[in-house]
Amino acid sequence: MNPKWFAGHLAYTISKYNMSMISYGLAAELKPYRIAANALWPKTTIATAAVNNLLGGEMLMKMSRTPEIIADSIWYLLQKSSADCTGNFFIDEELLAGEGITDLSKYAFVPGNTQFYPDLFVDK
Repeated sequence: MNPKWFAGHLAYTISKYNMSMISYGLAAELKPYRIAANALWPKTTIATAAVNNLLGGEMLMKMSRTPEIIADSIWYLLQKSSADCTGNFFIDEELLAGEGITDLSKYAFVPGNTQFYPDLFVDK
């Protein structure tokens, strides 16, 4: 926990933390049934309507990755054994790197961009 994430946007921060706590609790509750619960967070902002309309507009969109990085990360996460992989908090690019995928250029919202804006709530 870091106070900087709470200052200025307490309600949003609480909702983000709650998502992770729910995943953590479900992992413990469902483990006997071999049902996994994990959380996935993006390392950078993702080019979504929320980023475009609420957070930063066109400038932030240009510094974001496409939603496909989340979809691909989820696909690899779902390939893991539910008995062995539960109760984790993953970062998309770290999860992909663990699968040997380090060239993330195809996920740039603006092709060729290498300067991405770090997602809120993820330390650099």
